[in-house]
Amino acid sequence: MTYLIRLKNCAFFARHGVHDEEEMLGQRFYVDAVLTVDPGEALENDSIEGTVDYGVAFGVIEKIITGERRFLIEALALTVAKALIERYPQILRAEITVRKPNAPVAGVLDYVEVAVAWPE
Repeated sequence: MTYLIRLKNCAFFARHGVHDEEEMLGQRFYVDAVLTVDPGEALENDSIEGTVDYGVAFGVIEKIITGERRFLIEALALTVAKALIERYPQILRAEITVRKPNAPVAGVLDYVEVAVAWPE
């Protein structure tokens, strides 16, 4: 048996992107994480031990998103997925979506979004 933890629409201010203006001005990024978890005995025992503390998971996401600048939000999403699995080996799969509302495109759109799953 597995179960899912979903963290939806986590918002952070950061400076990712290819253009110098994106680094200089920064913008808000939104992250969703869908984590497939092997609970071991944690659910049967109603114990936080052995499962994923989603507050800590949020902190892992925040540290990466607000940290080192990335040119590609795809690379950013992959870094988050790998870090969550490294922190919590009971996460069997991490699907990370990063949204960038103010993407520098010549046109009107709500946001650009990428999704990465690790492992595939």
